[in-house]
Parts: sequence; structure tokens; C-alpha cells
Amino acid sequence: MLSPTNPATPWILAIALVALIVVMVIRASRKDKREYRRFKMLRTTKRRQAMFRRWVLQSFALFGGASVVLLVLDAQFVPLLLAEVRTVEWIASPITQLILAGVLVVGAIVTVGGIIAARSETEIPSIGDVQALLPRNRAELRWGAALSINAGLVEELLFRLAFPAAIFGITANAIVAIVASIVIFGLLHLYQGVPGIVGSMLLGAVFMAIYLISGSILLAIVVHALFDLRSLVLIPIVLFKVHLVRQGNGLAPKRPTAAVPAVAKPVDVAEATPTPEAP
Repeated sequence: MLSPTNPATPWILAIALVALIVVMVIRASRKDKREYRRFKMLRTTKRRQAMFRRWVLQSFALFGGASVVLLVLDAQFVPLLLAEVRTVEWIASPITQLILAGVLVVGAIVTVGGIIAARSETEIPSIGDVQALLPRNRAELRWGAALSINAGLVEELLFRLAFPAAIFGITANAIVAIVASIVIFGLLHLYQGVPGIVGSMLLGAVFMAIYLISGSILLAIVVHALFDLRSLVLIPIVLFKVHLVRQGNGLAPKRPTAAVPAVAKPVDVAEATPTPEAP
């Protein structure tokens, strides 16, 4: 671990951080966009599941590995950043923490209630180009859950813990560290388009607030994972009954929808005729 008192520490952190950001931005602007464009062309569940599996493993390796590397370097700045932020009286106030708990409970109730109430709707409002990610059968639901849990873990460790600490170690400015981490988090969702970038920044700000107010990265991880599980597991189950669609026994979802690609008639999803992939 780098010492906060070592004059070389900011330079080492800056080199490591810039290199990591360059790799991630290039990946997001080229590889992620290309892969997502191809993914939207896939029709067989076998190929979709293969892509889901690849994304889980790649995300865990890249974001998880980057978190470990940065935290090895900047772990001593994590408590320093959190301590500086919590010197703001209202952030550390028990009342603020109580409000946060209330907001999380109410948000969970409203979210679940809204999904149940929307069972008669034919479209799902969303921010960004994410509809293709929604699972279409029982097997894909498992990968939806894996993506959600993985994202909650590695993205929070990287963007709410490791990145801010590294930026704080370079700038000694908590505000810069927090804002820059949120912006970077949003930009890495480039494949979802401008609405997806903006939406990801807003969500990143919410997850950051949860971490800073509660002082617990575990809580931020859980909330992030649950939010993604809402999108990639709960909504497909409640609204489109995809848990009834089997690979070997093609039961159709409750209904087709324009917003979420679904099986329009009882067919074997695993044996559906593939559509040529984009080059």
C-alpha cells in the first residue's frame, strides 16, 4: 500500500488510474458497443447465454481485478476520504441515516408495487438501450441474476471505493474524487447511448450517497445488486412470465411486447432459427 505521506504516491496513483481509465474507455467505446450491437441480433438462447457468460466473466476479471489492484495501492486513502466526507455534519447525522433507511424501504415497496401494478402494461419504461438484456426464458434468468450480483459487487468496489480513493490520493479533494468517479461510471455505459450514460450517472450518485451516508460499502453493493435484479429478474418474471419458457419445452411468455423482445408464439427457444450476426 502506498503511504499518504510519500510524495511519490500521487504520481503513482495518477499513472495507474489514467492507464486504467484509458483501457476502460476504449473498451466501452469500441468492444462493448460492438458486442452489444451483435448481441441484439442474436435469436437463439444458446448464443445469448454464451454472451451473458462472457460478460459476467469479463466484468468480474476486469472490474474486479482493477478493484484489487487499485485497493492494493490506495487502501489507506479509503478511510481518509470517508472521514473527510463525514466531517460534514448533516452527512454523519443519525437523522440523515434514518432518512436514508426510510427512503430505501419506501423505494423498495414502490418498486415492487409498481411492477406488480404494471402487469397489464405492454411496454417497460427504461433509461438507455437496455431492452435486449432482459432474459427471455428460465435459463437466461440465471444469467440475469449472475449479471446483477456481479455488477453490484465489482462495480461498487471499483467506482465507490477504489476509484474515489485513488482520485482523492491524487487531488486531496473529496468533492473532485466523488464527482469524477460518478462521471467515469456513467461514461463506461456508453453502449447504452446518451440516456444510458445520464441514467447511470444518476444511479451512481445514488449508490455513492448510500455509501457515504451509511459508511458501508456492503450496503451499496446490496442495493446495487437488488436494483439490477429488479430489472433482469423481477420484471421479466412478473410482467412477461419468462420463468415459464423452457429451453426444451417452449412455453410462450404471457404476451409479446414491443418494448421487450419476447417469444411471440410457442416455439422451442433453443432450436429457433438463428439470425445472422452483425459483422
